[in-house]
Amino acid sequence: MSSAEPSTAPGPAGPDWTDPHRLRRYRDRVLTERRRLRAAFADPEAGQRRVLADLLEFNSRTEYGVRHGFDRIRTLDDYRRAVPLQTYDDLAPYIERAAAGEPEVLTADRPAVFFTSSGSTGAHKKIPVTPRFMRTTFFPFYYAAWAPLIEHFPDVLAHPGAVLNLKHDPVSAPPTTASGRPHVGASQVDFGQVFGEPLSAEPGTGAPWATLPVPVAAGDHAEKMYLRLRLAVENDVRCVIGINPAMVAALPYQLRLWWPRIVKEIRDGTLGGVPHGSPDPDRAAELERLAARHGTVRPAHVWPRMRALFCWTTAAASLYLPRLREEYGAHVTALPAPVAASEGPVGVALDRHPTAGSLVVNASVYEFADADEDLAPDTATLRPHELEPGRDYHVVFSHVGGLYRYAVGDVVRVVDHLDGVPRLEYAGRATRSDHAGERLRDAQVIRSLDTALRATGLELRGATCRVNTSAQQTAAYEFAVAPLTPWSQEEAGRFTGLLDTALGRESAGYRTARTRALLDAPSLHLLDEDAFQRDWQARVDSGIRPTQVKDRIFRQDPQQWSALTGRTPA
Repeated sequence: MSSAEPSTAPGPAGPDWTDPHRLRRYRDRVLTERRRLRAAFADPEAGQRRVLADLLEFNSRTEYGVRHGFDRIRTLDDYRRAVPLQTYDDLAPYIERAAAGEPEVLTADRPAVFFTSSGSTGAHKKIPVTPRFMRTTFFPFYYAAWAPLIEHFPDVLAHPGAVLNLKHDPVSAPPTTASGRPHVGASQVDFGQVFGEPLSAEPGTGAPWATLPVPVAAGDHAEKMYLRLRLAVENDVRCVIGINPAMVAALPYQLRLWWPRIVKEIRDGTLGGVPHGSPDPDRAAELERLAARHGTVRPAHVWPRMRALFCWTTAAASLYLPRLREEYGAHVTALPAPVAASEGPVGVALDRHPTAGSLVVNASVYEFADADEDLAPDTATLRPHELEPGRDYHVVFSHVGGLYRYAVGDVVRVVDHLDGVPRLEYAGRATRSDHAGERLRDAQVIRSLDTALRATGLELRGATCRVNTSAQQTAAYEFAVAPLTPWSQEEAGRFTGLLDTALGRESAGYRTARTRALLDAPSLHLLDEDAFQRDWQARVDSGIRPTQVKDRIFRQDPQQWSALTGRTPA
């Protein structure tokens, strides 16, 4: 940056990341859990049998266990026959009773917390989180997930303000279920206090902005993000943790959006208009010169020692992440966040593979089904060793926390098998767009977009689509994209034609619908480069938690489409 070094003072609350003893114990725990997971790869099928036996024995006396004969089940085949594939809606009656305080419904131990779903549509789920689940399923996977970051970028723990953890959002008065249990996101739970795991605090939770030092309304998520960014600008940030890549993509936009306010507050010694620290006109002037020299302001300018990003690197993010990473610095590494959901873990990267994580064989019992199939209670499933590289699969898991043969709604793609287990990358949600039998999934549209981009040399910062069902014409897909640099009319036309062809290769249903004239050729709307980030910010401004505002390939809702494109759908 310049001669004025950012502050490295510890934050006002949270774990003491300046304590060498704590840092040593934290590193040891992270690397130990990775070693244990790798050791389980020596006999993954035995590991799966142990997980199944444990969940059956532990929960055999629950209402669900008795109803499904857990005490009589000995093998996975027995389990498959006794328990149908199911979704959240199937388990919701049991979960609601547990949330009301009824004991031994799904699990032998009572849920201590209910995680909210991270989805942005519909009512938030209540995911039961029990002490046994955290101890045997969650924590081993959770610690191991940080191993590549801690091993290869140890300087991210150099001081408490070295990590900007965008998802960390503690709440002092969380919403609760009918029984008084917190109903919050995983990033809002103090695992040390609730589950006796003080080492579980993530990097960045001891930063000066981890607990905001000025009053702010709990639901004012945009202001909270501003306040954290305002404080982070004065620190030597070396890593950004976002998990949800849309949050990481929004930060450069926010930096430009709020830059005048940030500089003024540094000059005045205020935070959110409240006196905080000492006025620093020299630092403010330095920041103004920085922006003037570059003509804009990017994270790489503000934090020249940035080393790593930690977020999902696949699905829609794969289309924009390479260029986004450059905004943070030419040599910044993007490490993939785990393949996981609020309901449980699936895969975790144990090395610096850019997209894929190894199946967490000691966490849950895993089954899979071809992603092109519609899941039903009796759908035949595959075991992990039966998965084929280059194929997409539905994920079904069972764990001691009370989710049995649970179809989580995510699709994964098998990259390869390593050390005896499949390595998986998140491919998108399992939901389909199906107007004329095309049955398009997120992953198919993303791969088609990528094919068209590679063939034309074009780049973009975001993409989405909808089906135009205007009565005046044959239905057709409309795509809205935000090019990184302007596209000519000829380039846009060629891209759209290649996209149409790629969709036909990805989906036999789409190809048939086009051949039979049930779908017309797709159309393309070119948006400005900040359109998706502006739309993301508007949703956060409306009161949605940032972790819940995710990239969406399909936007059939007319209001959402209009908000992004400025066009009223026909």
